Amino acid sequence: MTTVSPGTGQAPLPAVARPANLPLRKRPVDIFFIVMFSLFIVTCIISDAIPTLGIPQTATTTNILAQWNYTYSSQYDPLYMHEPLWLRFITGTSAFVYLPFYVLLVVCLVKGFNWIQLFAVIYATMIISLTAIPIFGVEFFGPVGDRTPNPVVFLLYNGPYVLVPLLLLIRMRKPLPFTRRF
Repeated sequence: MTTVSPGTGQAPLPAVARPANLPLRKRPVDIFFIVMFSLFIVTCIISDAIPTLGIPQTATTTNILAQWNYTYSSQYDPLYMHEPLWLRFITGTSAFVYLPFYVLLVVCLVKGFNWIQLFAVIYATMIISLTAIPIFGVEFFGPVGDRTPNPVVFLLYNGPYVLVPLLLLIRMRKPLPFTRRF
C-alpha cells in the first residue's frame, strides 16, 4: 500500500541516504592538510602578528619572533622588512582571520565536518586572490627596493602558502568532501 501526501496527490519521495564519511586514516590528503595548516598556525603567530602589531623588526630587538622575521626579511624579502601599510592589512588578515580559521579547519578535517567546505573555498580564493597576487606581484615585478633578491628561496618559504590553499580548493570541489579520498 502506498501512502499519498495530502494536497499533492503524489507519494512522498524516499529519503536519500547520505554516504558515510571515510575515517581519517583513509583520507591521507586530509592528514597532509592537517599537518600543513597546523604549521600555518605557528607561522601566523611568528611572522604575521609581528608586523601587524607594529613590533619593530630589527637586528637589535629583544623580541625573538621579530628577530627571526628580521633575519628572513633582511636576506630574502625586503618588502616584508619595509612593512607598507597595505601589507600590514594582509598580515593582519592572516594573523586575526586566517589563524582562527586554520584552527577550525584542522578540527573539521580531523572530525570530518563537511560543512567546512564552503568556508574552505572562500578562504582558498581569498588567499590566492588577495594575498598571493599582490605580494608575489611586488616581490617579482615591483620596485627594485621591494623585489626579492633571491626568488628561489622566497618561493621555498612562501610557495606553500599559495599551493596548499590551491590544493584545498581542489579537494573541496565537490559536496561532502569527507566521503571520498580526494
